[in-house]
Amino acid sequence: MRLIYAALLLCSINVLADSSLAVSVTNGEIRQPMPGRTVTAGYLTLHNQSTQAIILTGASSPAFARTELHQHSHKDGMMRMEKVEQITVDAGGSVEFVPGGLHLMFFEPAAALEVEQTVPLSLQFSNGQELMLTLPVVAMPKR
Repeated sequence: MRLIYAALLLCSINVLADSSLAVSVTNGEIRQPMPGRTVTAGYLTLHNQSTQAIILTGASSPAFARTELHQHSHKDGMMRMEKVEQITVDAGGSVEFVPGGLHLMFFEPAAALEVEQTVPLSLQFSNGQELMLTLPVVAMPKR
């Protein structure tokens, strides 16, 4: 099943029009919200194949009322989650959005999300360009 998700993800990614800004995404997913919750997280790996750093400034999806860039940080002996305004991906580098680190937060889904459904997502960059893709909805891992 993961192979099907990977194929769907790779088929849905559009490369940005500016050839100096070559961006791709792998391992993308949005977790199905827990029952009764109106917030969930999304994870992916953002790759920058260009010779210049890129700056991710936002994300949006018509499937949610709001999408934010977030990170976990360790402050005063506690793990905290906080919104970040931008994420830099170095030239030739990658940034992983993972549980306990950088991630996407999705608020107030427009409709119930089912496992294996795909969700459109737009990533916005500081130069005004966007990367349009779709991510599969996956089950929340068992604890």
